[in-house]
Amino acid sequence: MERRIFIRTLGGVVLAGLPALAQQQNQELKRLVKTDAEWKKLLTPMQYYVTRQKGTERAFTGPYWNNKEKGTYKCVCCNTPLFSSDTKFESGTGWPSFYAPLNKKVLKDEKDKSFGMERDEVICAVCDAHLGHVFDDGPRPTGLRYCMNGAALAFEKK
Repeated sequence: MERRIFIRTLGGVVLAGLPALAQQQNQELKRLVKTDAEWKKLLTPMQYYVTRQKGTERAFTGPYWNNKEKGTYKCVCCNTPLFSSDTKFESGTGWPSFYAPLNKKVLKDEKDKSFGMERDEVICAVCDAHLGHVFDDGPRPTGLRYCMNGAALAFEKK
């Protein structure tokens, strides 16, 4: 059974199925907006902490850091496809790491100056979920390491 979500656009609210979101790679993304109370009902406490409060799970404790199955990693909040298992690599950090997203349009970067350092935070462009950070020490061909929190991801096996 297909889960349905409401997407708020500038013109109003539209009902959209999740496959519609996945097909928007070449189209403008529609935003998903929920209240804090709605997010708390939808997510586990760890998922809420990571995605809505910009938290981080401890290394080697979250799901997917050691997942070797083929499939697609999606945003746990809105189910937007983010990464393919084909771009996942072992970074040794204890978090799932990827060298490229499925589509750069589904991610936003913001400067994160917390903890006395400056990093590039990775946010879902559809629902503003905090996903993790991106670093420039990854493998070829991009040289990037998208270091994601497993609690911010859902995995769909091929």
